[in-house]
Amino acid sequence: MATITTAPPAEAQRNINGQASSSPGLHVTSLHELITESPNDASQGFDTKSALEIARIINHDDAKVAAAVKKALPEIALVIDSVARSLRDGGRLIYIGAGSSGRIAALDSCECPPYFSNAPQQIQYIMAGGPKALASPVEVNEDSEELGQRDIARRRPTRKDVVLGLSASGRTPYVVAAVAYARARGAKTACITCNPNTPLANAADIAIIAEVGPEVISGSTRMKAATAQKMITNMITTGAMTRLGYVYENLMVNVHMQNSKLVERGINILMRACNIDRETAVRTIKSAGRSVPVALVMLKANVDKPEAVRRLAQSDGNVRRAIEDSVMDL
Repeated sequence: MATITTAPPAEAQRNINGQASSSPGLHVTSLHELITESPNDASQGFDTKSALEIARIINHDDAKVAAAVKKALPEIALVIDSVARSLRDGGRLIYIGAGSSGRIAALDSCECPPYFSNAPQQIQYIMAGGPKALASPVEVNEDSEELGQRDIARRRPTRKDVVLGLSASGRTPYVVAAVAYARARGAKTACITCNPNTPLANAADIAIIAEVGPEVISGSTRMKAATAQKMITNMITTGAMTRLGYVYENLMVNVHMQNSKLVERGINILMRACNIDRETAVRTIKSAGRSVPVALVMLKANVDKPEAVRRLAQSDGNVRRAIEDSVMDL
């Protein structure tokens, strides 16, 4: 478990504007020390290349991302289980980030409800600069520790919650201060960064570090670093929802059927899971109140709707346990 380092008052750290840091130990690493800011030998003379050469160089570099993420799988697994336990116990996953990292956090948060039917408040995001920063850059906010603490404080994090900070550099004052604040109030904390030995890693309980190396365009962490963050956030929420039983086999059975595409997906999932024809699937989904999990339990356990609903309630929505009518702790 990482610890938050502190510095004596006489050695107060300073933020990138030269002002004294309001949070001891949350120092800012120089940009030139970061791997993500280093020059990339593979893209030397990049501005002289043809369109095909540019695409090849980027594609070759992107191939390194999965290998970097693979090295962080043990830490990712710890976060998956932490998030699953938190959501099961009525807590929340709260992402916090700035710039590209904040946008990745927002994307993952917003994509979960239609795929897993979770309540939107269960997986939240905080973006430096607020929602307007999703479309219009207001990156100056990421320099403020005070704003980071204020924004996370408004969500009132508790020991039931997981607060996960994203920062490719691992030194963003807004994110570091927010994670440190949440941890001090008992929340489980984690981070995703692409540089080792950073203030953010020190501020979090669990540090996921994907060392993707220098970017094709030096410092453009919207590229490999953001790709790694997207892959990892996908793993965390998909893994947590699967651990909670909202996936059956490898089927997205908790799909929220709000439009024609998702209705069709729900029908196909039931057909595949139960090896039935389309007519039976449609009829069962209708009788189940347009709920794929209820329909699946009805068919797999050979029970009526009230019993399927009872089983799902008793198993906290875990479809497999509802089918087997068993109880198992995470």
